[in-house]
Amino acid sequence: MGFIKEFKDFAVKGNVLDLAVGVVIGGAFNAIIKSLVDDVITPAILTPALKAANLSDLAQLTIPGTAIKYGNFLSQVISFIIVALTLFLVIKGINRIKKKEEAAAPAEPSSTDKLLMEIRDNLNKR
Repeated sequence: MGFIKEFKDFAVKGNVLDLAVGVVIGGAFNAIIKSLVDDVITPAILTPALKAANLSDLAQLTIPGTAIKYGNFLSQVISFIIVALTLFLVIKGINRIKKKEEAAAPAEPSSTDKLLMEIRDNLNKR
């Protein structure tokens, strides 16, 4: 019974649930970024370069005589950069909010300070 209880405690911890939610949201975010790169960035920015190379799709960019598709690689690099930049901006914003909350909350006196204040108050009463 100890193993099952330990597993249950592990599975319902907040960190595991947060991780699961993060993975699901990350999967959805990946689909959005893939669509952004494939449907917006590639046609808008890379179309002139593809037309100059007489290609209609980024996946057709290959090294002649090989199976190396560097066009797909470029697409994945663009996707990675967008995801990394977006996550950086989100984390930066969250950290800024946390710093403001920490600065707004006054520090509570330590136990020693509380004891000294009680002694002071008792001495003032005399």
